Amino acid sequence: MRLSRPPMQAESPTRSVCEAGPRAPGGAQATLRFARRRQLFSVLAALCVLPVCGQAQSDAFGLAPLMQLLAQTRSGAARFTERRTVAMLERPLESSGQLWFEAPDTFVRETSKPRIERFAVVGNAVTITQGGRSRTLALDSVPEAGIIVEAIRATLTGNRAALERHFEVRVSGQAERWTLELVPLDARLRAQVATLRLSGRRAQVHELRVTLADGDHSVMTIEPLDATAAASAPR
Repeated sequence: MRLSRPPMQAESPTRSVCEAGPRAPGGAQATLRFARRRQLFSVLAALCVLPVCGQAQSDAFGLAPLMQLLAQTRSGAARFTERRTVAMLERPLESSGQLWFEAPDTFVRETSKPRIERFAVVGNAVTITQGGRSRTLALDSVPEAGIIVEAIRATLTGNRAALERHFEVRVSGQAERWTLELVPLDARLRAQVATLRLSGRRAQVHELRVTLADGDHSVMTIEPLDATAAASAPR
């Protein structure tokens, strides 16, 4: 705050009132006290506004507070339903099952409909089980699948470094209703996967939308399970 001249020289309403002529005893002094108190309140208001403004800016919802919220949950389970729209098919493909994750790098997707499949990732190893047969391969050997897994895994565990390593990240909304949009940084991956958009409330992810470069897309709706149900979730 800068003053152009000392307060006592300011041409304020207080000075003109004091020089306006005779008043009832104590009137001028009361007016002066009121004016000085008003000035004091003005200064206090300014001092109060500054920290509030600073707090509002620092607390503005974005990637950092979202990651802090998500990182509070170290493991969890959920039911999912997924609807995939593919241009060459007449109708969308629908599937459902369960998800399970554990920080820092374990993620399992077990599909129960339309057929039983299991997709389990631990670190860079992914094991796919279909029809009683399993095979294990390196996740980075299938980049288009790996980028989707990394997006889900890093979001569920609040791993900001992983997200920023692989994606251009945009956050919108507030803690009660947020959206996280991820665009692959790698041009080759972006030629296959255009965007991933996750949305949720506080530490829970409720929806994942994946849009491929050719326009095909999928929407996964996620319903978190309670602690009892999560204990029996697939691992």
